[in-house]
Amino acid sequence: MAQEIEIKFRVADLGVLNGKLRAAGFQLLTRRTHEVNTLYDLPGAVLRKRNELLRIRKYGSVWTLTHKSGTRRGRHSSRVELETNVSDGKMMDAILRALGYAPSFRYEKFRAEWVDKKAPGGYGHVVVDETPIGNFCEIEGPPRWIDATAKRLGVTPADYITKNYAMLFSDWKRHSKSKAGEMTFLAVGS
Repeated sequence: MAQEIEIKFRVADLGVLNGKLRAAGFQLLTRRTHEVNTLYDLPGAVLRKRNELLRIRKYGSVWTLTHKSGTRRGRHSSRVELETNVSDGKMMDAILRALGYAPSFRYEKFRAEWVDKKAPGGYGHVVVDETPIGNFCEIEGPPRWIDATAKRLGVTPADYITKNYAMLFSDWKRHSKSKAGEMTFLAVGS
């Protein structure tokens, strides 16, 4: 089973962060690309109650189906992640609906992906997300590498965020008193 280990942090200035990533030896893997995510659940929020996530993501023209479970939050967020590409996201949506699942939350962002080819096992992934509720960066990889990368970028453990975007959106709604039902640019008005 694939284990996803990551942290997020807020980004005040995208240009400054991009400069720090380049200076730290990261290479841009994917330029700023539009991404739409739809979470699915069964009636009664069965998956949510089990702390699981089922998602269809469209990143540019690539569709992906993802299941996440076993979330543990400490210094880093850690969970089991199963993921596969899907050739037809609209058909996958129809299949999930036929099985009794329904969309429960939708969020979008513009994402750029960066890679550190010198990371342990060649795996060191950083993404920069421009969302309707602000800009965030995710660092994903082995825990020591995450902490070392965060330090190189001037990020301290006090800046770490281990919440997912649905939780961040819920926090944002409470704070902003917004009536938006989904984290899309149109709904949020940004």
